[in-house]
Amino acid sequence: MSQPKNTTPKVNDKRALQLVTELMAIPGKSGEEGQIAAEIQRRLIAAGLPEKQITFDTAHKKSSIGGECGNMIVKLPGTVKGPRRLLMAHMDTVPLCVGAEPVKKGKLIHSKSPLTALGADDRGGCSVILNALITILEQDLPHPPLTFVWMVQEEIGLVGVRHLTTSKLGKPAMCFNWDGKLADMVCIGATGDSGMLIHINGLASHAGAHPELGVSAAVIAGRAIDDLATNGWHGLVVKGKDSGSSNIGVLSGGAATNVVMPELTIKAEARSHNPRFRERILKEFKKAFEKAAKSTKNSAGQKGRVSFESYLKYDSFRLSKDEPAVQTASQAIRKRGGTPDLTIGNGGLDANWMTAHGFPTVTLGCGQQDIHTTSETLMIDEYLKACQIGLDLATAAESDT
Repeated sequence: MSQPKNTTPKVNDKRALQLVTELMAIPGKSGEEGQIAAEIQRRLIAAGLPEKQITFDTAHKKSSIGGECGNMIVKLPGTVKGPRRLLMAHMDTVPLCVGAEPVKKGKLIHSKSPLTALGADDRGGCSVILNALITILEQDLPHPPLTFVWMVQEEIGLVGVRHLTTSKLGKPAMCFNWDGKLADMVCIGATGDSGMLIHINGLASHAGAHPELGVSAAVIAGRAIDDLATNGWHGLVVKGKDSGSSNIGVLSGGAATNVVMPELTIKAEARSHNPRFRERILKEFKKAFEKAAKSTKNSAGQKGRVSFESYLKYDSFRLSKDEPAVQTASQAIRKRGGTPDLTIGNGGLDANWMTAHGFPTVTLGCGQQDIHTTSETLMIDEYLKACQIGLDLATAAESDT
């Protein structure tokens, strides 16, 4: 029988904790989410969800790395009237999490091995929404129209959500994403990120016999990087009222020490909440590398050359405090004795692209701590609180009195 309208559904803490522990033990780095997707699907079917209600889109086929599966989507008709709500999290982890063995110690779960991360990012979020859906199915809880999405390839630049088949979502009015630390967090905005691919062509020569005949791609890169660092365009970038960051993360080139390096490829990024300032950082990078190429010559006066490509990974966004999803999430947190902490993130979230797709999305915390490191842990109390908030939002119980 359906639960009485004014009775708040409760999370089974022991079961929710077992769920996240088991999901964190399943490998699933970006592009290899097939195993974790199959496990989520298995648990939903066991809870009584018809298999036909589980669908996958083709986001992985549009990814540069391919992948084992697309985003996993479950859509339920409502048993009570109300606008459709969407709950989401991402399935993939960073490679450092592969091989994790979750163990409980006090109020934390951590990886048994000091060589692996845990995968609380974002198996914590996956478990929050999975627990909510399983609880609804098994207890026949009343709920508004619901959509659940387990995203792929978030960790490599929000690829899965970027290529999400939005027509499968059922036009949700409010969207809630779990991917963060404290359960009271309500992230209403995040920075934008543009990638850079810089290719430097120098001129090879024998580094011992005739080094003066070469044009070193490494020297061009070094001069450009020094220029950027000296003038405040690398790392934390603050110019007047504008701020952002940049990073040169990958350099690859050269094959032998006795050859003046003829080619070098650099991968970099620029971030800012202000799209126009982010474009300014990109222009300064391009200018610095082109200047370095022109000033680096061999004994014959020959120069190197640079090709520069930039591309949008995701744009920044910021929701109004009056946005229905923000208000509803805040109400759910207050109901559980918390104080909503409205924040703006300096990292990318699946919410960036969801909002760009036309679905304003808030991101909530689920207990993650020290993500992307071997010190990563899951804060048990925060995770369980997030599970209760997730169940409240899925059943619209945050509005009960």
